[in-house]
Amino acid sequence: MEPVLIVLVVLVVVAFIALIKTIQVIPQASAAIVERFGRYTRTLNAGLNIVVPFIDRVRNRIDLREQVVPFPPQPVITQDNLVVNIDTVIYYQVTDPRAATYEVASYIQAIEQLTVTTLRNIIGSMDLESTLTSREVINAGLRGVLDEATGKWGIRVNRVELKAIEPPTSIQDSMEKQMRAERDKRAAILTAEGNRQSQILRAEGEKQAEVLKAEGEAQAAVLRADGEAAAIRTVFEAIHEGDADQKLLAYQYLQTLPELAKGDSNKLWIIPSEVGDALKGLGGAFTGLTGNGGANGSAMAAPSAAAPAAPPAATQVPLDPAAGPRPLDTDTKGSARPRIDPLREYRKNDPE
Repeated sequence: MEPVLIVLVVLVVVAFIALIKTIQVIPQASAAIVERFGRYTRTLNAGLNIVVPFIDRVRNRIDLREQVVPFPPQPVITQDNLVVNIDTVIYYQVTDPRAATYEVASYIQAIEQLTVTTLRNIIGSMDLESTLTSREVINAGLRGVLDEATGKWGIRVNRVELKAIEPPTSIQDSMEKQMRAERDKRAAILTAEGNRQSQILRAEGEKQAEVLKAEGEAQAAVLRADGEAAAIRTVFEAIHEGDADQKLLAYQYLQTLPELAKGDSNKLWIIPSEVGDALKGLGGAFTGLTGNGGANGSAMAAPSAAAPAAPPAATQVPLDPAAGPRPLDTDTKGSARPRIDPLREYRKNDPE
């Protein structure tokens, strides 16, 4: 009984192992390659699959999801003979498990070497400045070459990115100095532009202020002239309406003379020749008040008749307070030489 029991146990174990090898469960987004006697038979997709045990063999399982593979920095020589280290990242996806298994021995290694050679070809035709500023161009060139070369391997390259481009240390120092000089230059230009704009605005403001001030002064002068003209017109009309005689005009004339001498800089006062006429008219007014040509009037008029004839002339009276008042030299014969009264001439020529 014991040999039979042993045989039964062996058969059960073999059957269990065969059952396990017969049923193959493939996860989602995965695939498996099945070989029968070393020859490709079929590709197992996701789910439950049945194979012939001890005849069919599952070679390997392939992940169909998009994969990300970073490559170590690669030294690349630019067109201007500078060595730069470039890190790359490849995003790829297996589209044909059979081709990825049988067309290339190791598609990861093949993609890496193809990326390095293509990168050297692209960078070798560019200088350092173009390399640093043309990442999109390099990425597009790498993607086009890799996608075309890996298509027969059953792999699709979705994206290629350059992680870093590191030039030599000496070049980095020179680039930093150049960038600092460019920033200083732009700062100086912006400062100069700001100063220029502020000076222009300040000059325009001063110009507008001067223009407005000049316009204000011009308007003020016009208004002042209009006011003075109106005042003169009012006085002139009042004189005409009041019919002022020679006596009143002579009195007003004498009251105006002291105003001419006001001021600290006046050292010499020129008395006009019309003062004699004004005094003569004022003396006639006082004569009329004392009795219409009586004894006092004869006494006051006698010196004027007895005085010798002399040509009318203006008398200079120094305005020195210490010298005291001095008598005015007047013409004793007012009728000997005609006097010109501006107001009388103006009234004579007035059409009214």
